[in-house]
Amino acid sequence: MPAQLWAPWRFDYIATADRTLAEGECIFEAIPAHGDDRLNLLLHRGKTAFVLLNAYPYTTGHLMVAPYRHTADLSSLTDDELLEINQLVVATTRWIEAAYRPQGFNIGVNLGSAAGAGIPGHVHWHVLPRWGGDTNFMTTIGGLRVIPQGLLEAYDLLCAAKERDLGRE
Repeated sequence: MPAQLWAPWRFDYIATADRTLAEGECIFEAIPAHGDDRLNLLLHRGKTAFVLLNAYPYTTGHLMVAPYRHTADLSSLTDDELLEINQLVVATTRWIEAAYRPQGFNIGVNLGSAAGAGIPGHVHWHVLPRWGGDTNFMTTIGGLRVIPQGLLEAYDLLCAAKERDLGRE
């Protein structure tokens, strides 16, 4: 008999999130273009790029930074886009640090399907908080990840950290 892992908090997200995409539409274009930022987990809007809470996180507080412009090619990004994206990657580490006090970070870009990009047509950066022992028996033996916080609760916590951080600049 297969084991069950219940996550009833996910239903609120599934039932209310504005995730209906038209055929061929890119999620990184659709989310900033319309809908409720909180329900769509859009944490910050910059001039050329934005920050989004990952709806399928590896760890609690897993954020993504992406340009508004649809491109899979790093070399096609403008200097303004590259500067803002890198500034947002740094800012997200401050926001995550304030919200979760992680012991480290994974920051990276997966370019192309062969590299593991889930959305290979739109380049984006992952910023993940990490703690010693966060890859425990559930991951190594059970093949499961345990995310101990609901997405909207994580969004609200990170939003508050972002607002405190932006208020100090």
